[in-house]
Amino acid sequence: MRNAVVTPEGDRIRWAELPGEQPVRVYLHGLGATSPAYFAGTAVHPLLAGRRSLLLDLLGFGISDRPTTFSYTLEAHADAVAEALRAAGVSAAEVIAHSMGGSVAIVLAHRHPDLVARLVLVDANLDRIEPRRGRPGSGGIAALSEEEFVAGGWERIRDAAGPHWWSTMRLAGLEALHRSAVHLTRGSEPVMRELLVKLTIPRTFLLPEADGPLPGADELTAAGVRVVAVPDCGHNIMLDNPEAYVRAVAAASAP
Repeated sequence: MRNAVVTPEGDRIRWAELPGEQPVRVYLHGLGATSPAYFAGTAVHPLLAGRRSLLLDLLGFGISDRPTTFSYTLEAHADAVAEALRAAGVSAAEVIAHSMGGSVAIVLAHRHPDLVARLVLVDANLDRIEPRRGRPGSGGIAALSEEEFVAGGWERIRDAAGPHWWSTMRLAGLEALHRSAVHLTRGSEPVMRELLVKLTIPRTFLLPEADGPLPGADELTAAGVRVVAVPDCGHNIMLDNPEAYVRAVAAASAP
């Protein structure tokens, strides 16, 4: 495990690091998740092994610190990741990012272009989300006020999320989980999809084949984003169909 101070108050991001060759791969998890739990099994697959890899937990989640004074906007998350990567001596990395982590990765590539040479987005959030009570994810969390969520509303989210998701979601700070969800539903400014279209680095977007065509796929393809539908999986592509996911990431990583 490695760590770096990423805020003036001394809060630390932590990551599990696999030794290997350059260029570095950086893995970013989704809302309520943790990178080692979601990515470790595929990061060591023969098609992906051998690269220095940082399985990084966003501030507020997993093994990273959970400050209650941090804003947890997408921009703040991206800047904190940038601090960690610079402390780790990382530049021009390939960033593989799932769900909310993909949103953070897009903002990271926009705000800190020296740190990101390639993006592989795994069913990432590109658009704003309408908060709605009763949903298990960001929309349901953001429909509650922070006070309501911290005071016990999180229990409804726990029950809606189910035991698998809650097994990592429970590691998050309550304020971190709520604020991250709120800012994910609000999106970046400009919104993530617009930032992704304007980036000039290699970009690949993986989505579950069962979800049907990705909204706005034609615009993304025209902008140079490679859109890949992965069969036999849901939102957690790397867990549901690891072999197909690994092949897709390896193809995206090819020169």
